[in-house]
Parts: sequence; structure tokens; C-alpha cells
Amino acid sequence: MKKCKICNSSTTDITDIKTQKIYHKCPVCSYIFLDETFYVDEEREKKHYDKHHNTLESLGYVKMFEDLIEEFVMPHKEGIKSALDFGCGEGEVLPIVLERNAISCDRYDLFYFPKKVYEGKKYDLILSTEVFEHLQNPLEVLKELLSHVEKNGYILLMSAFHPDKDDEFFKWWYIRDVTHIGFFNIKTFEFLAAELGLVIIKHNFKNIILFQKREV
Repeated sequence: MKKCKICNSSTTDITDIKTQKIYHKCPVCSYIFLDETFYVDEEREKKHYDKHHNTLESLGYVKMFEDLIEEFVMPHKEGIKSALDFGCGEGEVLPIVLERNAISCDRYDLFYFPKKVYEGKKYDLILSTEVFEHLQNPLEVLKELLSHVEKNGYILLMSAFHPDKDDEFFKWWYIRDVTHIGFFNIKTFEFLAAELGLVIIKHNFKNIILFQKREV
């Protein structure tokens, strides 16, 4: 029996009959993660990301980030001057859109911008879009990112919220990506907020959530 990677509770095994993949589901915080025997190696993971060609010419992709910033960032613009896009991808579209809105933005990506430019720095806002579902140790990564967020600063995550029912989960398109290994829902994020001293400012019930770091 595996321990939950978020809350360390005992998980329940669920198996996708179609793919025979085994997932571990937490009854306490609702985090679901793929058994490590089904992980792809780093080389295959990189090849998968290389297929993504999102640039400023990808108008739908740009519009997605413009809408994200308009709804979740601009209402708090007065307190946001500096940002980090953690997992920005090869096209670095989100940082460019942020800079168009007068928010300076550093880039980090494991494969495309591997220099840890955030070391020794703090930011008003850290964004991580379509990243946390790829992480083997999401709690450790989130704690590390929070150490680089200013007091009363923000962290914004984008990762599709999973359906609770097992039959719906196994039909869910999001698990078909071979690089997706961990899945959250609002209950998971509520647990993380309580544990890590965060306030949930807003979420869209679907795939985006904004936290504020409480002043200690």
C-alpha cells in the first residue's frame, strides 16, 4: 500500500482495465498518482514535449494566457511587479504576455531553460501551468516554490481537476498523456492550502487556482 505524496495517508489502488495502469488514490486529500512502474523515462518525456510547438504565432494558445492573466492576475496587479514562470516550455509565451502587462518575468524549465534563475530570489507571483501533473514529488516542489514567494505574494497553478468517480476518471482524457502522473482536485488544493499557510483566492472549478501566501 502506497502512502499519499501529498498528505502521507494510506491510499487505495485503482486499476484502469483498458490500459492496466495502476493508480493510487488518497481517501483523505483526493490526490491520485500513477504507479511508478508506468512512468516513461526522461528521454521519452523530452521527446513528448518537443512535439509542442506553442509560440506567439499560436493565437489560441496566446489567447488562453491573455485570458488567464486578465482574470487571475490583473485584479491583483498593484502587488505584482515580479514573476517566475516555473515550467515555461520552449516557447516562453506566458512570460512574454506577462511582460506586455508590465510584469517582469523570469523563466525556468527543466528541459528548455534549466538554469535555476530563481535561486536567491523572491517573487510577487509564481506561475506554473500544466506542470504539476508531471511531477513525481509535487509537495516538495510546491514547498520549494513557496520559499521564493514574497509575503502576501501569489502562486498560480494550472492543472486539470480530476473527477472523483473512478469510472469517470478512467474515461478522462487527461490521463491519456503518458507524461501525466499526478492528479489534483479542489479537495487536494484545499488540503495543501491549510498545510502550507495559503489562502485560496480564486479557482475556476476546472483547472486553475490562485493562492496567496499568508503573512507570517
